[in-house]
Amino acid sequence: MGQLQTASLQASQAGAKDVAVCHDPLGVESRHLVADSSTESCYMLNAVIIVSALGLAGYLAFSKRLAESGNWKATVTPLASIMGSGFLVSAPLLAGIVGNLALVCMAVLLMLAYGVGSAIRFNIRHFEPIENKGLGAAQSIAFVSRIVLAGAYFISVTYYLQLLAAFLLNAIGIQSEVAAHSITTALLITIGTIGAWRGLGMLEGLEKYAVALNLGMIGALLLGLAVYNARLLWGGNWALPDVSSDIDWHDVRVLLGLLIVVQGFETSRYLGDEHPAPQRIATMRAAQLISAAIYLVFIALATTLFHSGLGADVTAIVQMTQPVASVLPILLSVAAIGSQFSAAVADDEGAGGLIEDITHRKLPIRYAYILILLVTVGLTWETNVNGIIAYASRAFALYYMFQCLVAWIVSWQAKDLPGRTRRLVGFALLSLICLLVFVLGLPSE
Repeated sequence: MGQLQTASLQASQAGAKDVAVCHDPLGVESRHLVADSSTESCYMLNAVIIVSALGLAGYLAFSKRLAESGNWKATVTPLASIMGSGFLVSAPLLAGIVGNLALVCMAVLLMLAYGVGSAIRFNIRHFEPIENKGLGAAQSIAFVSRIVLAGAYFISVTYYLQLLAAFLLNAIGIQSEVAAHSITTALLITIGTIGAWRGLGMLEGLEKYAVALNLGMIGALLLGLAVYNARLLWGGNWALPDVSSDIDWHDVRVLLGLLIVVQGFETSRYLGDEHPAPQRIATMRAAQLISAAIYLVFIALATTLFHSGLGADVTAIVQMTQPVASVLPILLSVAAIGSQFSAAVADDEGAGGLIEDITHRKLPIRYAYILILLVTVGLTWETNVNGIIAYASRAFALYYMFQCLVAWIVSWQAKDLPGRTRRLVGFALLSLICLLVFVLGLPSE
């Protein structure tokens, strides 16, 4: 009898194959086993992730070669904007909406964004040279689009700081909408006061380091997820999660409300003072292709971590990555807080500049910052972070629609334009899709 028990125990231990889990507070060890691992390898992975994040961030922040590269500067501005907040919220929100179809739906969003980007690149090449020559339909619509963009920036500033507050409160274990709104309001008052008093130039220096930290964290996260998936495959434990992947009309409308996660490429349109048109066109295309590759790899690697109950929690990426490595939630929280503050400052400054330009400097920049402060505080207390995501998506979709209309009008007027018919059809279709996003987009619940 004792020999049978011993044999049974030995078989059980052999079947386990020394499987260990680096970190699994969610109680889902049955699906997140890490094959051929040990406690030492978990510590090693944590160390590699930290070194990778700090190494990449340090290189991006302090490399003299990058600092002197015009192409890098023109690429990193739209790239950082695209990857900023969308990278944090895309996986859990898509998991809650479409489940295992997240990769396909992300690809669709990216294709839409690239199509809109092609319209904006067309405008950089063909409309900018005639933008200030006369007043036609294209010029009038472009002017309206700048007003819409200013309004979209109002919403995005609120969105970034609400997301910052959500990650901050999640890090200290507090769930309170009042606390989130209070933190957001305090940050808005701080940014608005500094802007009205001395301008936001004194905060611009933070952007370089926040962007570097965020991109470093993204690189380390992808590395950690790649190792995690490789271990699951090696141990024969990799599988798609058991989550709902059904899509109905409501889900489609919520997906339309997620356009904001791939927004940010339009910043290249307004870098004309620092970079020539050909460089902005090339680097904007590069930024969109690089971000698309990163997003697709990220969603593909994160899919095995999906589980029920992720849908409406914008900070769920923190809990999702805990089984991968215990250090990732800390890195993600720190990078999220820094990157969202930097993004809010950048869009606050962008909105102020647009208001000053739209009013032909009749409204001084300091009063523009006060106006932004009043509007964004009002938005903060009238919305929540999920709602503001949909509002931001719809606002930028309206701006994109006007940009696509400008491209269509310029194409219509240029009778000898190569590929004119294809462009007319494409820009018209993109305008219609952006209009649908504006009209139909819904927040996740």
